[in-house]
Amino acid sequence: MTKDIIQCKDPSHDIWREQRHPLDCIFNPRSVAVIGASEREGSVGRTLLWNLISSPFGGTVFPVNPQRHSVLGIKSYPSIGEVPEVVDLAVIATPAATVPQVVRDCVALGVKGAIIVSAGFREVGEQGIALEQEILAAAQLGGMRIIGPNCLGLMNPLIGLNATFAGAIAQKGNVAFISQSGALCTSILDWSLNENVGFSAFISIGSMLDVSWGDLIEYLGDDPHTQSIVLYMESIGNAHAFLSAAREVAMDKPIIVLKVGSTAAAAKAAASHTGAMTGSDEVLNAAFRRCGVLRVHTISDLFDMAEILAKQPRPKGNRLSIVTNAGGPGAIATDALISGGGELSELAPETLARLNQFLPAQWSHHNPIDILGDASCDRYAQTLEVVADDPHSDGLLVILTPQAMTNPTATAEKLAAYSKLGKPILTSWMGGAEVNAGTQVLNRANIPTFPYPDTAVRLFNYMWRYTYNLRGIYETPLLPKDSDQHAPDRALVSQILNHAISGDRPILTEYESKQLLSAYGIPTIETEIAHSADEAVAIAENFGYPIVLKLHSEIITHKTDVGGVCLNLENAAAVQEAYEAIASRVNAINPEAFLGVTVQPMVKLEGYELILGSSLDPQFGAVMLFGMGGQLVEVFRDRALALPPLNTTLAKRMMEQTRIYQALKGVRGRKSIDFPKLEQLLVSFSQLIVEQPQIREIDINPLLVSSEVMIALDARVVLHTAADIDQRPAPAIRPYPNKYSQPWQSLKGDRLKIRPIRPEDEPMMVQFHKTLSEESVYLRYAHVVKLNQRISHERLSRICFIDYDREMILVANRSLPETQEIVGVARLSKLHGTNEAEFALIVSDHYQHQGVGTELMRRLLEIGKEENLEAIVGYILHSNYQMQSICRKLGFAFHPDADQEMIKAVFNLKL
Repeated sequence: MTKDIIQCKDPSHDIWREQRHPLDCIFNPRSVAVIGASEREGSVGRTLLWNLISSPFGGTVFPVNPQRHSVLGIKSYPSIGEVPEVVDLAVIATPAATVPQVVRDCVALGVKGAIIVSAGFREVGEQGIALEQEILAAAQLGGMRIIGPNCLGLMNPLIGLNATFAGAIAQKGNVAFISQSGALCTSILDWSLNENVGFSAFISIGSMLDVSWGDLIEYLGDDPHTQSIVLYMESIGNAHAFLSAAREVAMDKPIIVLKVGSTAAAAKAAASHTGAMTGSDEVLNAAFRRCGVLRVHTISDLFDMAEILAKQPRPKGNRLSIVTNAGGPGAIATDALISGGGELSELAPETLARLNQFLPAQWSHHNPIDILGDASCDRYAQTLEVVADDPHSDGLLVILTPQAMTNPTATAEKLAAYSKLGKPILTSWMGGAEVNAGTQVLNRANIPTFPYPDTAVRLFNYMWRYTYNLRGIYETPLLPKDSDQHAPDRALVSQILNHAISGDRPILTEYESKQLLSAYGIPTIETEIAHSADEAVAIAENFGYPIVLKLHSEIITHKTDVGGVCLNLENAAAVQEAYEAIASRVNAINPEAFLGVTVQPMVKLEGYELILGSSLDPQFGAVMLFGMGGQLVEVFRDRALALPPLNTTLAKRMMEQTRIYQALKGVRGRKSIDFPKLEQLLVSFSQLIVEQPQIREIDINPLLVSSEVMIALDARVVLHTAADIDQRPAPAIRPYPNKYSQPWQSLKGDRLKIRPIRPEDEPMMVQFHKTLSEESVYLRYAHVVKLNQRISHERLSRICFIDYDREMILVANRSLPETQEIVGVARLSKLHGTNEAEFALIVSDHYQHQGVGTELMRRLLEIGKEENLEAIVGYILHSNYQMQSICRKLGFAFHPDADQEMIKAVFNLKL
C-alpha cells in the first residue's frame, strides 16, 4: 500500500548533487585575466602575472594592458573585451579611479569573479568610499563576486593557483587561512614555508567590499580539503553573516580567530549601567562563544590550535592529568592550568592502585604524576596507559626533561603507539638538540609536542573552552512545563510602549517598567502609584509595614541622586513625612518632574543583588548583561555578556561566566538559589528584548535572588526615539519566528499546531522517529538509516538547533492530556551559493492520510515566498507516488534527474 510519505534527499547523503558555487570561479578558475599586467620590474601587475604562470593551475592566463602587445612573453590584450575566451576570474591591478569602469566592462562580458588588489579606496576617505559603491553596484548587476579591494590576493595551493603578488606560493595542506592584513599574509607565508605548514586556501580578504568572512567560512566549510579555518581579523564586517556561517561550520571544522584591536566602550555617555559597561571587544567574545569560534591571542596559538585540533580529539572537560619526570615542570604546568581555568584531575583509587604496582615508592602519589628522573621509556608508557583509563581525566600532558637516565627518542617511540586514546594527549619534550629526534617522532605520530609545558597547558585550556562553547550551543535545553500556558501579555506591553512613544518620552517610569517585566513573567514587587500623601498612607496600610516610597517621575530616572527613595517606613506618619520630603526636594529641582510616588512593601535584602540588562552594540544589536548588581556594580564589574535570544542552556552558560555564580550555589550556610527558575527568568528577559525592538536599553538592578525569593526590585527602560528607531542595528541572531506558528486541523479533526522547531524539541523528535517504519525512512532518505543513528544527539541537535535564516524546519505538534507529540516534520534548507532551497518532509506512520504532509508543504512554499527565495526544489524517488501527487497538486514542475532513481521537483517562486 502506498503511503503519504514525503521525502527529499538529505544533504548529508552521498547522492547530494554538486553544483558550481559562485566562488568557484575565484578559487578554481578555468581562465584568468590580469588587468594591469606589466613588464615593469617590481610592479604588482608583473608579480601577479609571473605568479600565475609560474604555478600552473590548469587554466589559461590572459594579460590585459592597452600599452603592450605582450607581457612576459605572453600575448597581451588592450582590454578585457578583446580576450578571445570567456574569463572566469579577473585580477585587477589598475589605479583605483579606473577600477569601476574595469568592473563594468567585466560584468558586461559575463566575468563572474574578481580580485581587486588595487589600493586607494575606503582607506583614503570619502572619495575612495564613493569608488567602492560604484564597483559594488556594477558587480551586483551582473552577479559578480569580488574579493578586496586593497588585498594581497588569493592562493589555492591544492591546484597551484597563485593569484597574489606574494613572493612564493604556500605549500599544500588542510588549513585555510584568511587575513585582513596583506602584510601579515606575507609574514605568515614566510613562516609557514620555514615550518613546513601547508594550506588548502590562503586568502587576503582586504576591505571586504563584497565577499566577507561569512561567504568564505561557508565556502570553506563545504570544501572537503579544508579541515580547519584560521582567521586574522581586524573588523568583523557583517556580524550577522559571520555568526550564521560560523555556527553552521564550527561543529564540523574548527574556526580559530586572532582578533586584534579592542575598542573603548561604545556607550560612554549611556545613562544605564548596562550601556556604560558593554564594550565591543567583550561583545565580540560573547559572539564568538555563541557561534563556537575559538579566539586566541597570538599568531603561534592560531596555528598551534589548528594543528592540535587536526591531530587530537577535543577534551570532554577541563581536567588534565600530567605525567612528568621532574617536579619543577609539573608545577609550572599546574600553575598555567589553574590560572587558565583548568583543573588537575583527581586520580581514581583504582588508578592509584595500578600505578603503585610498578612505580617507585617515591613517586608523587598524586597529580602531577612525577615518575622520577630515572624514568625509562617503559615506565612512561605504562604510566600513560594507566592514566589514560582514569575516568576523571579529560586530557593528558606528558613532560620529559633530558636527564642522564632519559632517552627522549626511545620514549617518544614508545608513546607514539598511544596517539589515539579517545582523549587528547599533548607532550612537552624540554630541551634543544638532544630532544629534536624525539619531537619529530611524536609529530609524525600526530602527538603535538611543545618545548615548554606551560605552552602545552595553555593550548589544552583553549581546547576545553572550545568544547565548552560548542556544548553550550548544542546541549538540549529544558522546556518548562508551563511554557505554553504563560505566554507574554504582548498587548499590555504594546500599550505601555505606545503611551510613552506618543508622549515623546524615551524613558519609562519605574511603574511602567515593572509592568513591562511582569508581562513577560519576570517577578516584580507589588507597586502602586500615589498622587498625595494621604493616598500613599492608604496604600501603605493596605500593603502592611514597613514600606518603601520612591519618586514617580517621567523625567528623573536615577531617583537616589535627588533623594527620591525612602526606605523602611514603619508607620503612617513616616509615610506622610517621606512623601512631603520627596516632593519638596524634587520640586526644588524641577516642579514638572514630580508626579507622585510609588508605594511598595519593604523587602528584606537577604540574598544576592544581581543585575540583568541589555543595550545595543552597533555591530551585534541587542546584547544582554548578567552579573553582580547593587550600588557597586561598576566597581566590582563582575558580569557576563551574551547575545539574545537565549534558551535555558545558554542562560546557564552566561551565568557560569561570572564569579557570583559560585556564590549562588550556596556559601557559608546559605542554600542554593533555584537555578532553573533563574535560567527561565533570563530566557524570558531575552524574549522581551528580541520581541520589543523599541527598547534601546533596559536594566533590572537589583534583581534580588535567594533560596526563597527571586524578584526585580528596580527597573529602568529606555526607548528609541522616533528619530533613531530606524537606525537601530539589526539583531545578530534571528529570534524564533513566531509568525510561522499557526494552528491547523487535520482531516480527521485533530487540532495541531504547525510551528518552527526549537531546541527544546529534541526529546519529542526522538519519540517521533520511533513512530517511523522502515518504508517511511527509506522514502525520506533514499536509503535505510538505523534508529540509533537518527536519534543520536549529534544529529538531532543539528535539526533542532537551527539558524532560522539558513533553514526553516516546521513541526506538526499535537497536544495530549499529559504530554505533546510531533507527528510531522518539514525542512527547508537554503542551498549554498544560490537563492534556492531544498525541501525535506516526513510524516509519522500513524498520522498519514490526514493531510499533514500537504499542509506542511504548502506552508513551506509560503515561507519560501516570505523569505524571498527564487525556487524550492526536491528530489523524489520514482516509487514515492504520493509525494509526486502532492507536488503536482501544489504546482511543482517535474524534471528528469541525473540520478535515475529520482525525479526533480521544482517550484518557481518568482513566477
